[in-house]
Amino acid sequence: MRRDLLLLAEMIQAAERAHQLTSGLTLEELQDDQLRTESLLWNFTVLGEAATQLPGDIRDRFPDIPWQQPARLRNRIVHGYWSIDLEILHTTATDQLPRTTASPQPEPSQDATGSGAGPAAPTSTPRQPQPASARTQRHR
Repeated sequence: MRRDLLLLAEMIQAAERAHQLTSGLTLEELQDDQLRTESLLWNFTVLGEAATQLPGDIRDRFPDIPWQQPARLRNRIVHGYWSIDLEILHTTATDQLPRTTASPQPEPSQDATGSGAGPAAPTSTPRQPQPASARTQRHR
């Protein structure tokens, strides 16, 4: 369970960073900023890798989240970087990620009778990750 929470926290942090990297930028400005573009690629890679490592029962509890999309995007970045459409990354980071990370609600589990009285959803949410600068300072 702890690993699941860490993976979810990594996904949230990567999604938030991707959004921050593109917030207020046009596609042209992003294309002209190689460092920002590479950072965006890295965060989408982290997001996709964490999504592939989440157990199926966690993914099943949040059916509205398109779990396969981050994994597919990660594979495209890692294995076919020359064919990345930066416009898709920009749109995903600015429009889609904020909606996905807003507040996903698990679907109630169904028991054998279909009454929905299955296991309760976890009541705690992953702790918000600290900014990289705070983590770096803590480990010095």
